[in-house]
Amino acid sequence: MPAFEEVIRFQNLTKQFPGVIALKDINFDVRRGEFLSICGENGAGKSTLMKILSGVLTTYEGSLFVKGEETHFRGTRDAERAGISIIHQELNLVEELSVAANIFLGREKRIGFGFLDNRAMEREAADLFRQLECEIDPRRPVGQLRVGDQQLVEIAKALSLNAEILIMDEPTSALTESEVARL
Repeated sequence: MPAFEEVIRFQNLTKQFPGVIALKDINFDVRRGEFLSICGENGAGKSTLMKILSGVLTTYEGSLFVKGEETHFRGTRDAERAGISIIHQELNLVEELSVAANIFLGREKRIGFGFLDNRAMEREAADLFRQLECEIDPRRPVGQLRVGDQQLVEIAKALSLNAEILIMDEPTSALTESEVARL
C-alpha cells in the first residue's frame, strides 16, 4: 500500500444508545502515515468512535472502510485481523504476570504437549522492545513497572499483532512529562 493511501474512512456513521445520539453522520478519512488526534468534551463520542473502529461496538448506521474495503467487524478479533489495535486509557494488563506473558496473553506460544514456550515469548518481547528503543525486562512482573513502561508493554502487544492502525485512548493522561516525551 503506497504512503498516504486511505486506510480508514467513516461515511455517514451514526451510533445511538437509548435516549442518546453518540455520533451523527460522521465523515472523515485517515491516510497511511498520518497521526490523527480526536479532541472533544466528555460525551462527545470519541470513545464510541474508537470502539466501533476496534470492533467493540458492532451495531451502528453508516459505513466503515478499512484499506478501501467496506467492513463491518463482528468483534475485536475481526479488527485485529484487519490490522487494527487499540490501547485503552485503562491499561489491559495482568499485574501478576510477566511482561512477555501479558504481550502474548490469549495467543501464547507453545512447544510439545501444549507447554508454554516462555523463552520464545521472552525473545520476541525483547525484539519488540528493541524496535521501540526501550529496555524492559520481559520476565519482570508487569505490576512492577511504571505506568509509562506499562503503556510501552501495550504498544509492544499491538506490534506483536502486526497492527497497521494503532488507536490510543488518552495515552498521556497518567504519564509524567518525561514519559510523555518518550511516548
